[in-house]
Amino acid sequence: MIGSLRGQLLERFEEADRGEVLVEAAGVGYRVTVTPTTAVRLGDVGGQVFLYVHHLIREADQALYGFLERSERACFEALLSAHGVGPALALSVLGVHGPLELARVVADEDVAALCLVPGVGKKTATRLLIELKSALDMPVDGVPSGAETPGGARSALVEVQEALGGLGYTLEEVRSVLGDLAGDDTAVLLREALQRLARA
Repeated sequence: MIGSLRGQLLERFEEADRGEVLVEAAGVGYRVTVTPTTAVRLGDVGGQVFLYVHHLIREADQALYGFLERSERACFEALLSAHGVGPALALSVLGVHGPLELARVVADEDVAALCLVPGVGKKTATRLLIELKSALDMPVDGVPSGAETPGGARSALVEVQEALGGLGYTLEEVRSVLGDLAGDDTAVLLREALQRLARA
């Protein structure tokens, strides 16, 4: 069972909803599926990288999923434990909400925030919130033990979503531009989202 990889980044294969990288360790090349954000954060091809890995083994298939932080891998595994959640959806959730933000979303029962994830509607989001409360082992204040949380309970992405909705944009239009945005400055995110919508 592979739990981590340290080696040279040989190739990067980017797709719309996920990324894949080829990491060579001890002379062996491993293809690892990652979020688009992680693919970018790994740096230039040829550099040295380290990934925490979830090694998924099925009857007729094996796959590696890579994460820059141990907490991301833990959240991925918690998501996989939820009914009806496969690796692709779990990775999509983490592509939109990092571990701390996901913990806050679950604690606040923020259905709108989960609906930002492509393929997740209100019904699925509501069910996920219920299942993730136990899977993420949430304490009373909603933040995992030992974690530092940024100020403010509301997600900047959710505030941008609501602002764009107020401007008349549909949920699908909003999802298309918010999928890979990251940050906690609502004004900056809103400006970038509006620029992307204008280009589209």
